[in-house]
Amino acid sequence: MVVRSFLLAAAVLALAGPALAQGEGAAGEQPGDAVASDQPGSQPPADSIQSALRPAGDPGGLRGTLAARGIAYSLTYIGEGLGNVSGGQRRGATYAGRLDGQLDIDLGRLAGWGGATVHTNVYQIHGRGLSRDHLGNLLAVSGIEALPSTRLYELWLEQRLFDGRLSVRAGQLAADTEFVVSQYAALFMNSTFGFPGLLAADLPNGGPAYPLATPGMRARFAPDESWSASVGLFNGAPAGPRSADPQRDNPDGLAFRTRDPALVMAELACSYDAGIAGAALPGTAKLGAWGHLARFDHQRLAEPGPGAAAPLLADPTSSGIGRRLPGNVGGYLVVDQLLYRPPGSEDGGLGMFARLLGAPGDRNLVGFYADAGLTYKGLLPGRPDDTVGVSFAYARVSDAARAFDADLGVFAPGAFRPQRRSEAVLEATYQAQIVPGWTVQPDFQYIRRPGAGMADPRSPTGAAVKDAAVFGLRSSIRY
Repeated sequence: MVVRSFLLAAAVLALAGPALAQGEGAAGEQPGDAVASDQPGSQPPADSIQSALRPAGDPGGLRGTLAARGIAYSLTYIGEGLGNVSGGQRRGATYAGRLDGQLDIDLGRLAGWGGATVHTNVYQIHGRGLSRDHLGNLLAVSGIEALPSTRLYELWLEQRLFDGRLSVRAGQLAADTEFVVSQYAALFMNSTFGFPGLLAADLPNGGPAYPLATPGMRARFAPDESWSASVGLFNGAPAGPRSADPQRDNPDGLAFRTRDPALVMAELACSYDAGIAGAALPGTAKLGAWGHLARFDHQRLAEPGPGAAAPLLADPTSSGIGRRLPGNVGGYLVVDQLLYRPPGSEDGGLGMFARLLGAPGDRNLVGFYADAGLTYKGLLPGRPDDTVGVSFAYARVSDAARAFDADLGVFAPGAFRPQRRSEAVLEATYQAQIVPGWTVQPDFQYIRRPGAGMADPRSPTGAAVKDAAVFGLRSSIRY
């Protein structure tokens, strides 16, 4: 009901938009816009391959004709092969692909509605995921990994007001396209460098993030080019709060749920120039928080009986149902910083990112998360558009969840049960531009304690899943 009320308010604001937006030009990038990816789980080529195709890039001039009327479309295909040469639940290799079709309509050009834009994109996902089939880890090795499907992702109307300082979006939205986004982390293939593993593990259905968007709205106020404040309100369970397999329960992205307890996200972003080695280098810092209005299960304690203390979930005599706790919250910090820019370069050089996230340990599987990395664009002579990077991510299992594992050992002393602690991933990658609009990206990942040290379901002794070494190759083409 909360989401429906805000959607109604957004619709009223959108109807008033043409009057308030008078004097604005065509909708486009405005001061304060957050660095975000409209293709979560990947960093697609910045350019289109259309120029490399020459006359064949726009048959009949259709794309140019539509663009003159404010209609732009794009197609991006990402294909990748991944294999674990050691560790995991079992060795093997997989192939996965994702075709993304996007459509953007500038209603100012098309219909005279100043400052208004419509956006939508649809995924066709195929192949198998290495994490799901072979590793069983928390931080999925691929940002495009999902069950095969053809699904709607986002579908929203945006209205910019007051010379672009305020923008409002309403419709089907995803949080991972605008919140907790790092410019430099987007290079890496592991999913956690898109939507961090803490949010994916702790929010119902993995949150409003790839491949599941949900009805909601987002407002952003940017008084100047240095500051912006964003607030998002989302339906809190894209596939329903009782879903055991969200992608199967919302297989086409058309569930449009609006009555589940809401998820609220807020983020304050500051852009600045840092003085490093006598140079003014750009950076961005983001401070954010989220709150979920649903009830969450305690990770260790069971729902008590009348007048009784809450027994342990691991106790065979307990109800087996986690004690219900009201609401959930968390906070985060994101920093992107350019550390070095070669003379004469506009967008090359050495950049770094770091993100920290935390959430209460009693109701969440992951209580603390951190990642960091370095990227360098144009490191090799004659290759100004190639980017190399190394990154590290760490997700720590909450104290309550760890205590639950220890309790299992107390109630079943004869059985070996590994205690979950944390999962970490080290990734090294190189993204090479073949031609504008086409990149090829070899990748290596080492996963420490897949599943945070969970028991291997394929092991007859219940031993923990072994560390995994993963090699991969991704190819991305954007038209």
